[in-house]
Amino acid sequence: MNTNMLDAINAAKPKLRRRITTVPVGGAKAITFQAVVGHRRALLGAILTAIVVLVAVVSIFWTPYDPTAFKTGAPFSPPDLAHPMGTDVYGRDILSRIMAGAQVSLTVAASAVAAAAIAGTVIGLVAGFVGGVLDLLATRIVDIMLAIPGLVFALGIVALLGPSARSVTVALAIVYTWQFARIVRSVVISVRSRSYVEAARGLDVGPLTIMGKDIFPSVLPILIVQVTTALAWGILDEASLGFLGLGVQPPNPSWGSLLIEGRQYLYDAPWLALGAGSVVVVAVLGVNFLGDGLREIVDPRSGRKN
Repeated sequence: MNTNMLDAINAAKPKLRRRITTVPVGGAKAITFQAVVGHRRALLGAILTAIVVLVAVVSIFWTPYDPTAFKTGAPFSPPDLAHPMGTDVYGRDILSRIMAGAQVSLTVAASAVAAAAIAGTVIGLVAGFVGGVLDLLATRIVDIMLAIPGLVFALGIVALLGPSARSVTVALAIVYTWQFARIVRSVVISVRSRSYVEAARGLDVGPLTIMGKDIFPSVLPILIVQVTTALAWGILDEASLGFLGLGVQPPNPSWGSLLIEGRQYLYDAPWLALGAGSVVVVAVLGVNFLGDGLREIVDPRSGRKN
């Protein structure tokens, strides 16, 4: 009788396993297309972000002028029909350089955030799930890294690697990794003791499977929100490092390098800095609006109106 009961339990494990993995995760709402469209702030952020990304994509195939070509117009030409955002000291078209600069700025920010999200998620998942000494060690390292001002740490890394877009990407990825690790770990800590996780352990499910199929779905909505937040910071930090001359080097443009070029002629030709500065503001606002909207969608306790 006992043998027959044990055989029945073992035979039922696959079905029970499938039922456990479909248990809805409490505490977070799903991010759907309908939810974003129905949320004014998220929708506005998505539209602004899409416009900036579209400009960057279009610039790969077309710009009004060659962004590095000299004397496409008279030097310091104010905005007109031929050059809607004017020209710089070398007669280069500002609009073309802003469009080309969007490629660099968005690529650096997106690449850094993507790398940080992957590395930070792995660290947070493993540390939070395993616990014990590993969790304590990971927590201490995260605390130490977050205690260092991020931009200062990035400056040091870029100084070691040399000024370039790749160096900025590596530096920002290292800085943002610990933010993702802390957030993911906190979610894992709150999820790992839930009944469906304990049930999966009782069915002798492997730890990688539990982390991937039972815990990660709880992490994903919060992770998406954190990605948008980090992306906004990535755009700002890339512009800051470019403004200090540590990003992409001339004559190739980035939003940060355009800002430092415009700063020298702020009183004589204000349109030089105004164009790049306006694009940075629009990009950051768009991503921030999107992130705030997603946060309100995800958090079921949020009482704020959209």
